[in-house]
Amino acid sequence: QVQLVESGGGLVQAGGSLRLSCAVSGRSSSSYDMGWFRQAPGKAREFVAAISWSGGSTYYADSVKGRFTISRDNAKNTVYLQMNSLKPEDTAVYYCARRSGAGYYYRTSYDIWGQGTQVTVSS
Repeated sequence: QVQLVESGGGLVQAGGSLRLSCAVSGRSSSSYDMGWFRQAPGKAREFVAAISWSGGSTYYADSVKGRFTISRDNAKNTVYLQMNSLKPEDTAVYYCARRSGAGYYYRTSYDIWGQGTQVTVSS
């Protein structure tokens, strides 16, 4: 079965950059659309970005549009999230997930999730 492992989280100053990676393993993993979500303490998990299986289509939450870039390298079975101009409100645990249902923006559309990686942005 498909397994996802996030990495690349850490502590950065506001205005800084960070690159997250999601290693994907499993049969035909490159054929799935993938997404990134995040969850801050006391808040619901929210959509961040998604990418089609080919990498030709990307989708972003309004809160990160223009600052974050999602990409994938299917040869390496890896999905990335480049985060620039980070803000304290970006602080959260970031999760990657495989889409299984219709719609890119809903967590119920994803069936396989990683364990998450912590991103902390200081003022």
